[in-house]
Amino acid sequence: MAIKITDECINCGACEPECPNNAIYEGGAEWKFSDGTTLKGKVTGINTGITVDADEENEPIDMDIYYIVPDKCTECVGFHDEPQCAAVCPVDCCVDDENYRESEEELLKKKDLLHLGE
Repeated sequence: MAIKITDECINCGACEPECPNNAIYEGGAEWKFSDGTTLKGKVTGINTGITVDADEENEPIDMDIYYIVPDKCTECVGFHDEPQCAAVCPVDCCVDDENYRESEEELLKKKDLLHLGE
């Protein structure tokens, strides 16, 4: 499953640099599939099913607090033993997103898709 940031977020930004998929953005910031990944051309999100150009800027998921793009979150599977955002969050607001349930195998496939050839 993906991780989400709850509204208890204090906007400290500790989580953002820890994400190996560049899936975490500051509230109000637009996001792209290509940020921090090898994705190019048309991309369809595994979780949301949206299809866009990888370099297209997408609307922020949250305007007020940091947010995680579910289509880019792999819970750090393939990189670390635990989600790094949750490990560094001082207020424990990085939690499992019950809307996006994925197995370790599915998360590894998503990681491979995001980082093809690395």
